[in-house]
Amino acid sequence: MKIQKETIEFEKGKSFKVFAPSLKNCFFWHYHPEIELVYVEASNGIRHVGKNISGFTDSELLLIGANVPHLNFDYGIQTECKQLVLQIRENFLQDIIIPVPEFENIKNLLEYSYLGLSFSGETKNIVVKKLQLLKEKNSFESLMGLIEILQILANSTEVHELNKEDTRIKWFLNDKIRMGTIYDYIHENHDKKPNVNEIAQIVSLSTPAFCRYFKKQTNMTFTDFVNNYRINQAKIFLLKDSSVTEVCFQVGFESLSYFNKLFKQHTGETPSEFKKKHFKPIEINGRIGVINRESSCNK
Repeated sequence: MKIQKETIEFEKGKSFKVFAPSLKNCFFWHYHPEIELVYVEASNGIRHVGKNISGFTDSELLLIGANVPHLNFDYGIQTECKQLVLQIRENFLQDIIIPVPEFENIKNLLEYSYLGLSFSGETKNIVVKKLQLLKEKNSFESLMGLIEILQILANSTEVHELNKEDTRIKWFLNDKIRMGTIYDYIHENHDKKPNVNEIAQIVSLSTPAFCRYFKKQTNMTFTDFVNNYRINQAKIFLLKDSSVTEVCFQVGFESLSYFNKLFKQHTGETPSEFKKKHFKPIEINGRIGVINRESSCNK
């Protein structure tokens, strides 16, 4: 449960690989020297890249630089989840991209990826389609397909930096606390009253020492992290058509007005607006049902 170095193996004669991992019930807080492009499709999930901890809804496309610690993006997801991961050999940037002047934009992209880059909009839609086709191509065509994907990402303005500072593994090497224990505690207690004194004791730290450690690792206070987790869980329940009031208490909030206020701070919209945006009633054989607008478009 501590940060682990993942050893990635490639087929002989291949510069990269594309695969669909599934680690839903495993807390895999890890890093590797290979650059990674991840696409995950789920009703809701948590991304933890470097020191950034935030949520996503429907789908996420992320470029993660070499040696940046990150959590597997399907961790804790209880609903259907699809994932596609592209991992590039460690020497790809140095041997293939840097020597070619025409790849200057791609070089900058890959060097910049240590911040963790989230892509959205049309960029995400186009890249995901091309990513899904890579496995059907022969070796040469798939390499050209990878170059094309990187060029699209390099030229995109639909990108968001997850971190503002260097969070590569050198920053985390002295971490001896099991972050997985903390995640599991919050997951089990977020709908109750998570107690910072209790979790500090579980990981064998004084409360002040735990608070300093947690803030250093996540850029968030323990309370802010718990509330962030609750909001992400709330999205799941809203997408299952629970009422706003039901969801408020299901995820551990005691005040509906505070829940509405916090939800809007995190997402930019109220729970009612969020639900209205993602759902619409439909009639099936004379009965009213509910579908997820955006998910239905991805099927």
